[in-house]
Amino acid sequence: MNISDYVKHDAVALSKLIKHGEVTVNELIDAAFSRLEEVNPELNAVIRTRKEQVKIESKQLDIRHQPFAGVPILLKDISQALKGEPLTAGAKLLSSYKPKRDSNFVAKLRGAGFLFLGQTNTPEYGLKNISEPELYGPSRNPWNTDYSPGGSSGGSAAAVAAGIVPLAGASDGGGSIRIPASFTGLFGLKPTRGRTPVGPGAGRQWQGASIDFVLSRTVRDSAALLDILQTIQPEAAFQTPLFPGQYEEDMKKGLERPLKIAFSVESPVGTPVSDEAKQAVRRTVRWLEAQGHHVEEQTNGVDGIRLMENYYLMNSGEISAMILGMEKTLGRAITVQDVEIVTWVLNEAGKKVSAAEFTASLASWDRAAAQMAAFHETYDLYVTPATAYPAPKVGELTHTEKEAEALLKVSELEKIEQQSLIYQMFLKSLTYTPFTQLANLTGQPAMSVPVHLTNEGLPLGVQVTAPKGKEHWLLRTAHLLEQSDLWIGMKGNPMLGSL
Repeated sequence: MNISDYVKHDAVALSKLIKHGEVTVNELIDAAFSRLEEVNPELNAVIRTRKEQVKIESKQLDIRHQPFAGVPILLKDISQALKGEPLTAGAKLLSSYKPKRDSNFVAKLRGAGFLFLGQTNTPEYGLKNISEPELYGPSRNPWNTDYSPGGSSGGSAAAVAAGIVPLAGASDGGGSIRIPASFTGLFGLKPTRGRTPVGPGAGRQWQGASIDFVLSRTVRDSAALLDILQTIQPEAAFQTPLFPGQYEEDMKKGLERPLKIAFSVESPVGTPVSDEAKQAVRRTVRWLEAQGHHVEEQTNGVDGIRLMENYYLMNSGEISAMILGMEKTLGRAITVQDVEIVTWVLNEAGKKVSAAEFTASLASWDRAAAQMAAFHETYDLYVTPATAYPAPKVGELTHTEKEAEALLKVSELEKIEQQSLIYQMFLKSLTYTPFTQLANLTGQPAMSVPVHLTNEGLPLGVQVTAPKGKEHWLLRTAHLLEQSDLWIGMKGNPMLGSL
């Protein structure tokens, strides 16, 4: 199989070619690595490969019974652990860490027959909406390499958008699937909290804000992966009832009744929203209205600024707890030289967060979830921009030395001042991506659909959020959009245009 043919197929199509004997697993492996070697030096999407291991593992596949036997995939270099292989989370402190077993997420993918080509770039501890860790350097956007593919699943997004793999492992704790999907023209679904595996050794990730899933070029690939990955996990803190059907088949049913749909183009934190993002939403809702759905412009009523303050408080507590655990393991204090400035600020602030404050911050998530549940009693779906702007340039959102020096004063500040500093530290990034965090804190499913190309030739996604457990509503909607003229997919992607 040549590269041109390889990049035109999604994971479902590749699995069928293998099962029908039209292509061999080794041919797929060779095509994938050829594409990786061709484009990755420019993109820096993949930071670690395992070609020899893949060749060995390919001999252990059961093509008849494993639905994706032999299909190449990449894993994100955080939370998606491969036994005995590095998992650094983009952090210097973890550069020599090797997990002792596969994560439950990876074990499910391995059981389905996927072959893990390597791991993708991510910001340190997944804390940013760009992927520019000091340890590995920045990933770049296949649509225009002057721009970022986003984060924290930026390496995965760049790899999929460049045709290295049809889909890649990703995670989403504040938009880290939907943000890079918006910036790179991909389909990005964040499932309901508790839908996909967590752990081992942890029943929740970021108190339930973060989930593991994938980024894909086609809706059916994400639907098929949700069929494989959905689980009832006894040790998990959060569970959601299994969907009784097959997502990949159900998405073809269409929307069986007219829906009532709310939309908003207002930033929930009062920051500006680009005209391009507003245009993308309005074009999408006009299309939905033309399909017979009732559409109203309506905000959800959640206090977005307060919610983000509580989100950052959780971040600071989680990072401080993580650093404390590392100090115990290493037997020494961790210094500012060991971590990037964002990690340091969150760690220092987290030391002053009380248990009562942490608990109160989580309670605000539950209040927002109740507000959204009430909102969805009236509206089936909620449409907003996925991101307020197209992708930032590489380096644009990374703190300068001068900014980092100012942030180092965090240790001298009082508790309230520290939390204010965190908000300001993230504000420039938040201005690009204010819409995604809500679904993480309420636990709802949400997706970014690639339905807009800016005048500068950059993708820009639209977000659709559904009630908990209603991923099938999102997939049905996305499947219909995918067949419309709105869907841009990889049309116009210069890195794929020559193939």
